[in-house]
Amino acid sequence: MEKLESALGVRLFERTTRKMELTVAGRSFVEKARNVLAELESSLFGMEDLGRRLTGLVTIACVPSAVSFFLPNALKAYHQTYPGIRVRLIDETSSVVFLAVARGEADFGLTYIGTQEPDIEFTPILQDPFVLACQRDHPLAGKRSVSWAEIAQYPDYMLLAQGSGNRTLIDSALANAVRQPSWFCEVQHVPALVSMIEAGLGIGIVPKLALPRDRHRSLVSIPVTGPSVVRTLGVIRRKNRPLPVAAQHFFDLLVRARGGTRQRAKSRATA
Repeated sequence: MEKLESALGVRLFERTTRKMELTVAGRSFVEKARNVLAELESSLFGMEDLGRRLTGLVTIACVPSAVSFFLPNALKAYHQTYPGIRVRLIDETSSVVFLAVARGEADFGLTYIGTQEPDIEFTPILQDPFVLACQRDHPLAGKRSVSWAEIAQYPDYMLLAQGSGNRTLIDSALANAVRQPSWFCEVQHVPALVSMIEAGLGIGIVPKLALPRDRHRSLVSIPVTGPSVVRTLGVIRRKNRPLPVAAQHFFDLLVRARGGTRQRAKSRATA
């Protein structure tokens, strides 16, 4: 490092017996060096033969209810292009996804919170409505839509626990309209609620994307009215902090695919 300082003719570090800190010139040099390395790395990614030999790690945080819908196709395409780059997935609750991105533990995240955070950039991808999920032999299964008042007439209602991001969205939507129906079972996570409904324990309100994609499964989804509840799913990243090039390519892949994602979501909603 001293040789570099000598070659540049400036002091990059302030040194004491206990610590070493960057000087103003040092901070400027680091920023410029990062830009040069980023441009070099980007150039390497643009060269197909070299791109296939590049290695690295991309960490993505994602709410579980969106994993199967968003990631498989994008991950397949990414891995085919950059087989040497590993992808680590943090499939957790919305709050954990947000914190993983905010703390730099994940390069970016797929979730539905963060739109109001000053240090987080939120890129919306699609609208995901909450629906009533029930088995095909349930009395409500044949209805084209169902109101909260109708749901309240059934004693087998199950719901997400307070404190979860999805429950907060539902409670906010109902705050000035109706109360949550009486419930007999409360769970923390959406996949657990879907499993309970699949097992025949009752009915529940879940994001549409959380339901099994196989039409031959036992569950049906019914639009909820009075009021309807919708969440906006999108990609979050730290604002004003460039992503590593490997992560940026995956991020761009997801954002570019949102047109097709919206079309698939529309097809599912009308199926």
